[in-house]
Amino acid sequence: MKLFEYFSTPDALSVSELRIRIGAKSDAQIRQWRDGFQDRRPSPAYAVAIEQETKGLVERKDWYPDEWRRIWPELVQQTEPFHG
Repeated sequence: MKLFEYFSTPDALSVSELRIRIGAKSDAQIRQWRDGFQDRRPSPAYAVAIEQETKGLVERKDWYPDEWRRIWPELVQQTEPFHG
């Protein structure tokens, strides 16, 4: 789920609540990520925090679709089928 979709869900945190919980600098920063302003995305650390605070609805891998295996190698075993 994308961040903008998350904010439309019934039990979603508000922009301000999410900012406070993840320690982001401003509500504007959250809105820029939500809206994809100038292709901005959260740092890997913020992506993890967003995933945690949205209870897994907004996955960190979605922010880094081409890089997540390198950034979070521990997730590879969890998502890749076993070929043994």
